[in-house]
Amino acid sequence: MPETTVIENAAWVVAWDAAGGGHTYLRNADVAFSGDTLVHVGSGYDGPAERRIDGANLFVLPGLIDVHSHPLSETMNKGFAEDVGNPRLGWSGLYDFMPAYGPDDAGKLASAEVAYAELLLSGVTTLADLSGPYPGWLDLIAQSGLRACLAPAFRSARWYTDNGHEVKYDWSEDGGRGAFRNALEVVDRALNHSSGRLSAMLMPSQIDTCTPELLRDARAAAEERDVPLQIHASQSLVEFHEITRRHGLTPIQWLESIGFLAPRAIVAHAIFLDSHSWISWGTNKDLEILAASGASVAHCPNNFLRHGMVLESFARYRDAGVNVGIGTDTFPHNMLEEVRITALLGRIQPRSLDGARTAQVFEAATLGGARMLGRDDIGRLAPGAKADLVLVDLEHPAMKPLRDPLRSLIYTAADRAVRHVYVGGEQVVRDGRVLTLDHRGALGRLEEARERAEARVPELDWGGRTGVELAPLSLPLAEE
Repeated sequence: MPETTVIENAAWVVAWDAAGGGHTYLRNADVAFSGDTLVHVGSGYDGPAERRIDGANLFVLPGLIDVHSHPLSETMNKGFAEDVGNPRLGWSGLYDFMPAYGPDDAGKLASAEVAYAELLLSGVTTLADLSGPYPGWLDLIAQSGLRACLAPAFRSARWYTDNGHEVKYDWSEDGGRGAFRNALEVVDRALNHSSGRLSAMLMPSQIDTCTPELLRDARAAAEERDVPLQIHASQSLVEFHEITRRHGLTPIQWLESIGFLAPRAIVAHAIFLDSHSWISWGTNKDLEILAASGASVAHCPNNFLRHGMVLESFARYRDAGVNVGIGTDTFPHNMLEEVRITALLGRIQPRSLDGARTAQVFEAATLGGARMLGRDDIGRLAPGAKADLVLVDLEHPAMKPLRDPLRSLIYTAADRAVRHVYVGGEQVVRDGRVLTLDHRGALGRLEEARERAEARVPELDWGGRTGVELAPLSLPLAEE
């Protein structure tokens, strides 16, 4: 029989209210789990327990669900990419620095390990990991203890620029097919992994780098395996205009026309719809199409905010009936910060607090993500759900004064107040320290990988620029 753990008399608990269909606060409640499953959430637990935790100074909430993240490379971009954007390419950083600056195989492992540690420390228990398959991926993410949905990426073309103002595409249908076969192999391995914590989704990388045939086949493979599928679309001005040039339709309209949009489909970012203020297009129906299809949107505001881009708006998508989840996308891999930015940015375009109330963004970070992954046993604390828990230290100074713990956590304390994290009943963070990974060692290896990557920049950059020329330091370096 599995052992039972009870968190006794927790000061605050975010519990599932089945009658109301949402989260609710409980005060001075018990949370008990046996093995990987919750068995009690409420007052007066009187069952057996091999382990007891004093909850008097704890806030217990369901683990957060990160629906879109790139651990493979993005941790290495810290300090490099924040101010990199090409004004001739819609201020996007996708086309200049990404082809020139990236990790080698050793760097990929270090980058992913650091990202997984950062995610756990910010309360993430379930992660959609969008990465190009690399050696050791499944072993490392299984070691992390995360509940992970692997999304091995594949595409038919790579983008590049050779002049800094025009994006071009190097097509290889055979290469795309080979990458698709490799991705399916990884998907099937994840679905049958012995840990029981791995699942998968199909991930054709970008709408502008995949052929219609590849997208249709990806959709069919996802249906055959009963898994979600996700694609980057409407994420840049360059991409929007490229798709309209090719097809005379917006990215969302074209995905609908080829039968890609469906309830298990996830559109990553979906910022540049036909109604966006940066777009001048003769229709106003993209949001209606998304809602009618049942497709979800993975909202990752921080990365786009750095380049002056914003979803218009969180409230408008929700009000239209689109399921929205939240992802970290790039660095920092800090889900609580992403939730905070979602809430604050979500109030600007509607010019209203009602644009993104705390409860709404927290729902997106939990239940919205669970709906995307087709699960009702994560993102909530209820008997029968998975024991994916975040325990927050209410004595942390950033949580004081304490009136509403979610507000204190999201708007002030963030990951600093996360004390313990459990995934499937297994403790993966204790006293603010990751137990499953060598976080400090991985940071050292990542620094070495960053130095190797920067040394290669002149060979890979279209203009032969050095790393410092491509991404200058914030301040000039004084001569000694």
